Amino acid sequence: MSEPLQITFLGIGVMGAPMAGHLARAGHRVTVWNRTAAKAESWVQRHDGLDVASAPSVAEAVQAAQVVLCCVGNDADLAQVALGKGGALAAMQAGALFVDHTTVSPAAARQVAAEAERLGLLALDAPVSGGQAGAENGKLSVMCGGTAEAMARAEPVLQAYAARIVHIGEAGAGQSAKAVNQICIAGTLAGLSEAVGFAQGQGLEMDKVLQAIGGGAAQSWQMDNRWTSMAAGEFDFGFAIDWMRKDLAIALATANAAGQPLPVTALVDQLYAAVQATGGGRQDTSALVRHLPEVAR
Repeated sequence: MSEPLQITFLGIGVMGAPMAGHLARAGHRVTVWNRTAAKAESWVQRHDGLDVASAPSVAEAVQAAQVVLCCVGNDADLAQVALGKGGALAAMQAGALFVDHTTVSPAAARQVAAEAERLGLLALDAPVSGGQAGAENGKLSVMCGGTAEAMARAEPVLQAYAARIVHIGEAGAGQSAKAVNQICIAGTLAGLSEAVGFAQGQGLEMDKVLQAIGGGAAQSWQMDNRWTSMAAGEFDFGFAIDWMRKDLAIALATANAAGQPLPVTALVDQLYAAVQATGGGRQDTSALVRHLPEVAR
């Protein structure tokens, strides 16, 4: 365990709340801020007995912090929270570290890193994979972009809620790696959705099919964790399609700017758009299995 630090966590949502909780239980002094103040106050109440507090503004939350961690929604949210006169970077003490866990564009990550450098701060883009369950269980995978110094400062802190931490490269590289991650997931889920639907259409016993193929070349995290729930038509949990489309938009835009076509990813994104149109945007990404027969007509 790293030595106790004064840490601020900005964004106490589905991911941020359990991540901040792991930090508090690791012995750090944790201040939280959320745009909905009631969420921050509720988080403090749930962690009664630990060295925790909430702050009414970003500036007040970060001014004494040695490390500031952020997990918000998108590029615009990150800019609002981190940049500008009322943002975190302007209020942080010299030499402090800013770690962003939001999935944003590589360009947004580089903008934050450049502003941090100008202000004498360290910055790391550090998007995560593993979803809500990974955050709650402290088993996230973190892909990091930034300087070696920023990485060295961040790693002992990230160990509180991560099972795997990899320094990918310079600023923005973590976000590019997260795009790779989402491209892989999108393609896997599309294939898995077709496979589940085919197996059901053939009248096969789904548990036996999983037993037969789950240990071979077809195996994946999605198969291990979603095959049974997909077969049962259960989708009210996990990673929302709305968020997956946000992430795929980043991947597609980044690829387009680099002249790298992503035809499979673009197709899966449009399939998810069709699911959104039927009101399924808040369902888990595996809900694609329910809608494939409809969108294929």
